[in-house]
Amino acid sequence: MPIRVRSKAQPVRDMSPVSARMDFDLPDIAEDDSFRQVVRKLSTYFYDAIELPSTFEQLRTTAAGNCIRVLVDHLNNTCTNPAIVNALLALKWHYAADSEHQGLGEARSNACEIVAWRFLSRLSEREAMNYCLYEIPDPKGDEDEPPVERDQEAGETSPLLPRILPSTGDDAGQRPAGSSAKKATLLSSLSRLTNASEEASDDLDPTIAFKGLNALEIAAIADAKRFLSQHAVQKIITGIWNGDIVFWDSLSVHASKKHKYYNPQKSDPFSRLRVPKYLKSWEVLFFAVFLGLYYTVLIVRDEEHITVTETILYLWIAAFFYDELTEWMDAGSVFYTTDIWNLFDMIMIFIGFTFGVLRIIGITQQDKQLTDVAFNVLSLEALFMMPRICSILSLSPYWGTLIPCLKEMGKDFLKFMVLVVIIYFGFLTTFSLVGRDTFGLGRMTGILTKIFFGSSYVGFEIMNQIDPIFGPPLMIIFITLSSILLTGSLTGMLSNSFSRVITHAKEEYLYVYSVYVLEASTSNRLTHFYPPFNLLALAIFRPLRLIFRRDDKFRQGRIVLLKVTHLPIVGAIQLYELVRRRVTASGTFKGPKEAKRRQPRPFARPTSGNHSRQLWPSTPRIGSRSTERRREDDDLMEAPTAVEAQILELTSKIEKLTAAVMALQESPSASKVTSENLSASAS
Repeated sequence: MPIRVRSKAQPVRDMSPVSARMDFDLPDIAEDDSFRQVVRKLSTYFYDAIELPSTFEQLRTTAAGNCIRVLVDHLNNTCTNPAIVNALLALKWHYAADSEHQGLGEARSNACEIVAWRFLSRLSEREAMNYCLYEIPDPKGDEDEPPVERDQEAGETSPLLPRILPSTGDDAGQRPAGSSAKKATLLSSLSRLTNASEEASDDLDPTIAFKGLNALEIAAIADAKRFLSQHAVQKIITGIWNGDIVFWDSLSVHASKKHKYYNPQKSDPFSRLRVPKYLKSWEVLFFAVFLGLYYTVLIVRDEEHITVTETILYLWIAAFFYDELTEWMDAGSVFYTTDIWNLFDMIMIFIGFTFGVLRIIGITQQDKQLTDVAFNVLSLEALFMMPRICSILSLSPYWGTLIPCLKEMGKDFLKFMVLVVIIYFGFLTTFSLVGRDTFGLGRMTGILTKIFFGSSYVGFEIMNQIDPIFGPPLMIIFITLSSILLTGSLTGMLSNSFSRVITHAKEEYLYVYSVYVLEASTSNRLTHFYPPFNLLALAIFRPLRLIFRRDDKFRQGRIVLLKVTHLPIVGAIQLYELVRRRVTASGTFKGPKEAKRRQPRPFARPTSGNHSRQLWPSTPRIGSRSTERRREDDDLMEAPTAVEAQILELTSKIEKLTAAVMALQESPSASKVTSENLSASAS
């Protein structure tokens, strides 16, 4: 039976209209409920509990958020379903896309996001990791089935766990989660998930669209920036960035994807190639070599022959392009365009290809002028290569918060320039026609451009030459508009834009950072070749796939090539980690500290002989169904420090005080009892 907060017959007094109605049913979510069932139960609760529009701050700090606090307490005490965070974030996206009830939908969307992060904040770090990285299973499949169909090896794009999301009648399931078409499919599926009256057949099960997505990926797709910026979530993302949390511990034909804490004694050294921090380090090194080749080709400038350095530059550009193409195919257009530096990369690749085509044509036709044009085109590359260095700085909090501000200010500047161009062409047409006997169109264009950029004295000198009657008043109006009104308005608008964005710049930075980490780590690619080694894999295995059958031997060949080509890189990584462990004197990595009142709940798969899901062990939190302690042998926990114990004790007292105050508001007859409890709690 659903748990009720308070009987409907109980009178309500001295409460705000928003928080007065507390007779709705709390969702009774069982441990083995499917993702679809969890979404429907939660959507029913939010539909009943939130009936008036409220802002994010009102839900977080005022009585309007009482229903949120009650739900968090209820989920914390009773819920052990591993898909609870996935469902909350999916509903956040669903309500945010509700255009018919925008104010109410926004309130429900914010409520889902608040519940998700407050629920995680009450868990241990290990439990939070399990919830955030839990992947929604196939509703029609068995989790004990082999993670890869052996005849689906597709070379460079081969998955460990294939994200082939079936759909009815189209190829939507084949698209990556970050593609715009995939987002439309997911959003359409959400509408059917929350429709409790719809009885869909197995072939139309909307849950299939979410197969293989974890909570962090759903948060990124749903633009849950506040959720991703929370400390509990950022600790998980930082652990993935540093390689403390891994998804693969081996690189073999039968490897399977599973999140866990890294153990250097048990893990394959080549699995460290998938750590985002090392991927970024190699990207920096690759770009530094690219920059050196670029300057060498421009300085030498051999117009008669293609030098060895220029040939290597072409290979570098090709490897760069193939790596970007692979990243776009893995992440999807939505994720890929989130990072502004990817736009710089595509422009650089386009300039490089243009230079190569013009260079080859110029040499074959012995056209010196075309060769000069080719080198001039290559010179434009520096306009994007040098700012691209800022992508390295964007990982720091300072630059990471400044760059989103510059990005939004650039957008506002382009919008404002539309007005400027319209006014500019109006005056240009007038001055050109009035002064056509003295000034041509080209000269007048240059004069007005100088005036707009601050050379006002030029206008005063020629206004009588344009026309003795119309020249002076028109020029004074143009100078006033350009030097005072437009320039002042632009400055004020950019200042307001900066102030508006800087308040949320940290969320933007953490969102972009989180998306990059998820792109680099959660890809289901079995073998990922660093550039320029990706060209070697392309040249060897692409032709072979047209001749030989794709089987385990074919996959094993790719793994062997990866280990041979990347052996020096893995050696450098192992040396770095060895030095780091010795410097920090930490030895092997241990799991995060466990709260004193929390019991570890390691992730578990169902046994092959029993289809009843035991996705989570039956050792929940204090006040739940069981208090028996379990631990995995390779996941050791540390006892809480004295400071943590004091914080937990203080938190417990605050919870008691809050419960007492709420009871005092609900029932005046209980004032005496509540006062006694309040005094006891304060003591």
